[in-house]
Amino acid sequence: MAKKNAFYAQSGGVTAVINASACGVIETARKHKDKIGKVYAGRNGIIGALTEDLIDTGKDSAKAIAALRHTPSGAFGSCRFKLKGLEENRLQYERLIEVFKAHNIGYFFYNGGGDSADTCLKVSQLSEKLGYPLQAIHVPKTVDNDLPITDCCPGFGSVAKYVAVSVREASFDVASMCKTSTKVFVVEVMGRHAGWIAAAGGLASDNGCELPIVILFPEITFDKKKFLAKVDAMVKKHGYCSVVVSEGVQGEDGKFLSDQGVRDAFGHAQLGGVAPVVANIVRDALGYKFHWAVADYLQRAARHIASRTDVEQAYALGKSAVELALKGGNAVMPTIVRASDKPYKWKTGVAQLKNVANVEKMMPRDFITKDGFGITEKCRAYLTPLIKGEDYPPYKDGLPQYVRLKNAAVPKKLGEFKI
Repeated sequence: MAKKNAFYAQSGGVTAVINASACGVIETARKHKDKIGKVYAGRNGIIGALTEDLIDTGKDSAKAIAALRHTPSGAFGSCRFKLKGLEENRLQYERLIEVFKAHNIGYFFYNGGGDSADTCLKVSQLSEKLGYPLQAIHVPKTVDNDLPITDCCPGFGSVAKYVAVSVREASFDVASMCKTSTKVFVVEVMGRHAGWIAAAGGLASDNGCELPIVILFPEITFDKKKFLAKVDAMVKKHGYCSVVVSEGVQGEDGKFLSDQGVRDAFGHAQLGGVAPVVANIVRDALGYKFHWAVADYLQRAARHIASRTDVEQAYALGKSAVELALKGGNAVMPTIVRASDKPYKWKTGVAQLKNVANVEKMMPRDFITKDGFGITEKCRAYLTPLIKGEDYPPYKDGLPQYVRLKNAAVPKKLGEFKI
């Protein structure tokens, strides 16, 4: 039987290390040329497969592919495009299989979060129904760290490191000015339903560097009275405080504080803008001078301060995805398995996609302090190893040097398809 080609695509919000996973997939596939032919990538994610807009990664040198490991964002383009259910839009899934058939693709590697895991599972199910042999492997990625089973998600460790460092540095800044100027600094971080990124802000304060920090988690209903009392107490004791607020914080009515009624392509509330809401609450009730900031894309694009642990895990899961496929794996996802905290040890494992798709992993309540505004030692023990180590990209003239691939197009064999 002729060897099959592989298809790789990136989905959803990109990260500082998603390209490290791409590097792991491509380099590992190239080492198995006896079993895997060409490695194609979807231009702009799954849309590239639907429109038959494929990229031939074989046109890029080994040096260029290796440079993906230290390059942020999505090298092949990503997208926020959710395939509907099999029965709702069977044509889209059949189109995917049609494109895979036309290009002799037998391996499907989908690099994304929860929605991507669901898509990968559905593609696997349909290929089986249609009698087309396809091995669908989901490569985990999400800064939100909310995929189940895996100990952590590639992309999260680097965002956590960026947030922890930024909160510490900003707190030093505010501390130096609080006597006559800003007393409360509010920084908004990502996290729709799970507060993992916000929790990372708590790492900024430790035994060797104690800082007054208040954290607002999505898992804890926002209580205005308790929040104001906490902030006021910290300012009176320390002269200032920093507030880390997750974009997904909800009020007692169950609505996001930052929900403006706009929805994204997945039907999720388009969040962002909770920092000024919280800052104004402080100003109106306490009268303290404040500043606020939104980390936004900066937190997930900051490859210059990526966690070495995160980079290594991202690459390892890309590599593991190919190895699972070569062993006959299908509808599975490689995972991170934590062996110990001190010393920190981990290995790769595997999860069935049916147990991953559409499941969110929230912050355990025992990771959050009783008052709901901080992290516990148990949480600190979980988070600390994930931000450890530096993996700086090469620099030239003071700026990081990132790779831009050729992204050479593969000739089309089929007609146009409207999505």
